[in-house]
Amino acid sequence: MPAPADTIAAIATPLGQGGIAMIRLSGPQSLAIADASFQPVGAFPKPSAAPTHTIHFGRIMRRGRVVDEALLSVMRAPRTFTREDVVEITCHGGLLPAKLVLDTVLENGARLAAPGEFTRRAFLNGRLDLAQAEAVADLIHARTELAAAAAQEQLAGHLSRRIQILRDDLMKILAHIEAHIDFPDEDIAPDTRATLAERLQAALNFMDELLRTANEGRLLRRGIRAAIIGRPNAGKSSLLNQLLGQERAIVSPLPGTTRDTIEETANVRGVPVVFIDTAGLREAGDDIEAEGVRRSRHALASAELILHVLDGSEPAGEMDKQLLTEFAGRKRLLARNKADLPRRFQLPDGVAAIEVCCLTGAGVEELKDAIKGIVWAGGMPAEMLQVMINSRHEDALRRGREAAERAVAALRDHLGLELVALDLRQAAQAVGEIVGKTTTEDLLDSIFSQFCLGK
Repeated sequence: MPAPADTIAAIATPLGQGGIAMIRLSGPQSLAIADASFQPVGAFPKPSAAPTHTIHFGRIMRRGRVVDEALLSVMRAPRTFTREDVVEITCHGGLLPAKLVLDTVLENGARLAAPGEFTRRAFLNGRLDLAQAEAVADLIHARTELAAAAAQEQLAGHLSRRIQILRDDLMKILAHIEAHIDFPDEDIAPDTRATLAERLQAALNFMDELLRTANEGRLLRRGIRAAIIGRPNAGKSSLLNQLLGQERAIVSPLPGTTRDTIEETANVRGVPVVFIDTAGLREAGDDIEAEGVRRSRHALASAELILHVLDGSEPAGEMDKQLLTEFAGRKRLLARNKADLPRRFQLPDGVAAIEVCCLTGAGVEELKDAIKGIVWAGGMPAEMLQVMINSRHEDALRRGREAAERAVAALRDHLGLELVALDLRQAAQAVGEIVGKTTTEDLLDSIFSQFCLGK
């Protein structure tokens, strides 16, 4: 794909009130646009004459009027994020100053960047491969330190290097096959079918290792959805507040306080968990309550974990028994609340619960341990963090594995080498999609459209 010829600009800091804001430009006209927009103060040179990786103080000028005082950073290609000339203008924070500076550089020849276009240029110019580019978005959206660590490992190229080794192995096997097809009478001593099959099986085993990280990758990037259920006034909202460490849900001794679902994300032992406080699952007394129950049922259908809160101070009622039976086949944890009061709720045989007190917080840490244990058994080895794949990688690897498996079977069944070569090409192409060796505009549009503006 050819390198872009225009110059893009965007506000690279979040919109809103703040101390400073930053506007980023990238492209061949960045310095010329900076010259037209920036007036140095004192002995500072104009941007196009400034040495690379220097910062200069001055004023942003538009139509002869001062827009704002600013610091302007000059970074010349190729030692930049995009491997293009880059200018970054740091001005006062707030919506208006940043917008006025952006309007100035757009008026002087820049084009407003699309979401993720700076990172896309870094990919197109060879600064990052596609897996590393995705890691930039993962790092921005990381909700736990573990997720950020995994993104940093991918950004450093650990996954990319292993994918490249895998693709190179497939290409070398393909080269042997094609050489034997093209020159069957030449004494080129190609590997035997058995040896080629063994080498290809080793590649399949490596794909399986990578595929085993897909579930953990999904957990770190997306988290899990945990629905909190129980009869009215069992303490669902109180438990949500304890898990979040803040008073998010209204708590009242009156049953039916929660009339809608409430969703909040918490970091539970390194795993992002979206807790959903549901309305009590009971016969609704009015249309509003009926809608709350309907939404609760919808949330339950999509939840990967059920947190069933029981009122330990009351005997089991019909609704308790109904919920215990209804969700017996789901991944769930039981929390017997009000452990500070005499226990009157008797659990069925073979059913265990964690004793908690949502008033004091007793047992909540044990519950967090249990949540992590049920969704993510075992620890997180450092080597797994380095190669944790995402859903796109998983899809590409599965397609590559299917093609490679067909090639192995064809070799072992002594089928024509042309069939083996066809499957190997498909396997190498699928694996290459992960790092962008083989890609399409539609795929790039899909990936980079998920980025924020200015990145």
